[in-house]
Amino acid sequence: MLDVNLKAPEHYINRELSFLNFNQRVLAQAHDERLPLLERIRFLGISCSNLDEFFEIRVASLKQRLELGSITGGPDGMTVPEQLVAIHERAAALVKDQYELLHELVFPDLATQGIQFVNAKTLTPDQRKWVGDYFAKEVEPVLTPLGLDPARPFPRIQNKSLNFIVRLSGKDAFGRDAELAVVQVPRSLPRIIRLPPTTGEPGKTYFVFLSAVISSFVAQLFSGMKVEGTWQFRVTRNSDLFVDDEEVDNLLRAIEGELAQRRYGAAVRLETSIDCPEDITNFLLRHFALKRDDLYQVNGPVNLNRLMAIYDLVDRPDLKFPPFTPCIPKRLVAKEDIFAVMREGEILLHHPFEAFAPVIDFLRQAAADPDVLAIKQTLYRTGPQSPVVDALVDAARAGKEVTVIIELMARFDEAANIQLATRLQEAGAHVMYGVVGYKTHAKLIMVVRRERGKLRRYCHCGTGNYHPNTARVYTDYGLFTCDEAVGEDLHELFLQLTSPTRVASMQKILQSPFTLHEGLLEKTRREIAFAREGKPARIIAKMNALIEPQIIQTLYSAAMAGVKVDLIVRGICALRPGLPGISENITVRSVIGRFLEHSRVYYFHNDGSPEIFCASADWMERNFFRRIEVCFPIERKQHRDRIVEDLQTYLADNEQAWVLRPDGQYERANANGAPTVVAQQVLLQRYSDCNE
Repeated sequence: MLDVNLKAPEHYINRELSFLNFNQRVLAQAHDERLPLLERIRFLGISCSNLDEFFEIRVASLKQRLELGSITGGPDGMTVPEQLVAIHERAAALVKDQYELLHELVFPDLATQGIQFVNAKTLTPDQRKWVGDYFAKEVEPVLTPLGLDPARPFPRIQNKSLNFIVRLSGKDAFGRDAELAVVQVPRSLPRIIRLPPTTGEPGKTYFVFLSAVISSFVAQLFSGMKVEGTWQFRVTRNSDLFVDDEEVDNLLRAIEGELAQRRYGAAVRLETSIDCPEDITNFLLRHFALKRDDLYQVNGPVNLNRLMAIYDLVDRPDLKFPPFTPCIPKRLVAKEDIFAVMREGEILLHHPFEAFAPVIDFLRQAAADPDVLAIKQTLYRTGPQSPVVDALVDAARAGKEVTVIIELMARFDEAANIQLATRLQEAGAHVMYGVVGYKTHAKLIMVVRRERGKLRRYCHCGTGNYHPNTARVYTDYGLFTCDEAVGEDLHELFLQLTSPTRVASMQKILQSPFTLHEGLLEKTRREIAFAREGKPARIIAKMNALIEPQIIQTLYSAAMAGVKVDLIVRGICALRPGLPGISENITVRSVIGRFLEHSRVYYFHNDGSPEIFCASADWMERNFFRRIEVCFPIERKQHRDRIVEDLQTYLADNEQAWVLRPDGQYERANANGAPTVVAQQVLLQRYSDCNE
């Protein structure tokens, strides 16, 4: 084997630029005219929402590091200042693409479908009258224009809120010269307003952005003054929460305190309308302590993800993906007693192709069953009105011993999880917040049931959250099992989460932060040993992100030894495939389609005795070392064969797949004359009739 420095920076892709590449692939879905129009608009909105979070968390983190004097980069070698410059260049191009798409494709295509967005220049007299009345009755009463002068300083601007800066001339009621004012727009006002049918052509639907309404009638807020100009602006702030692990004595109270400050974290990005004068943009940049590279001027509304509201405002099924009904395996339909079905053999569900309902039924049945003594569950994200939580509340009220590990630090779901924790505690459940410093990201349920004088554990392990809504749009696997060893492993894991205890020796499960990382390295090295013996060796891994350096280096070693490595990585990937002499045996593809690819699956050929694991963990440092994660084996041959078939389907996708090149760029997979394969459509068809 060649003596190669596998740690060399040129062998790695920068994680921030990799994310921006992923977001460009999301935006490409909005460009794809083969997709239904309203679905394309959703992808446009998702790309904007993704970019917001990227600035709130990732760019904010880089800026913090720079302020603290840390400029060293990651494995790719880019320093923090170099990353910030590259991010601005790449993000600016992405934003430009988003707004060009809006004007050149979205608005014209909507118009051809009889859906028209109007603005100040295109309003008819009837529409202008209606919009003026709407402004006077619904908007003006909740707006508070704020003049800027020594007695009235610049107001606090909330994270990602819609604001206007207004240039004025003339004297106010006290005879003072007024030059600038700020108008803050409450979040309670809808950002897209539907005009009544009577104001336009029959058969057409008309909408107007709230920003256009305010721009058109803002002068009414400044009686006796002349409005010289009105420009939108929006500030993105650092939204990461910080809780000092060593100082905190009450995690819930500490997070509640941090949430109150999140809206006013340090500014990291300023967006303004494209026609905003330079002196105004410079004034805003100075006020928010931002530099020119933090400015993004846009040709349209400053918050494009609000456009996604149109999806629900328009009743046009012909412009959306056809509806589908997730199937339920025949074994579960045939018997109402899910415990009896589990005793007959494990059950594997693949969401959203198969229904999430059995998971809810499992909890409901456990809550009502007099033989069930205890229920233990982890909750990361589950939604504010959750049937999962309803079942846990019912179980606690029925006298079951209910223990719930709620992750309070689930990003942007902290407030909802605090509410859930309070509700469960009021019902009598034991609520824990995991281990301070380690997010509980594992997806687990354990039900303890008394049967014939003995206790038996029934378990559910998943790759995705217990969230019924996302289970319809995220791809995930879930396993029902009453395997004794798995039950004992989960028992030990819940003990870790609820009480001081030793690190358990797991029988079947790999767990972060203890055994998962080394376990995956060991299984990869085993494939390397088989390859060196001249035996077939292969790894297939599907995940959301791959950036952990030691895993990447071991995959490079595997490829150099002759192991065939196929990676299906939806988002960030720091590994470079196809490098001569290093990673020529590695392929990386990203599938972006109707459903968000979310399942984590690891396949190891193991000399013809394949091992397959599903997990809650991506291959990132945080998942291996700073989170509680679970990786569970799929042992039933029927289930292993199903998963392998699913993985092969993703590897065969030649329409919604993107292939990573050695230079870090992605290109669409090409059928090259072969039959078209769209993995998610194939899976929809495959699972349309559940056979298990």
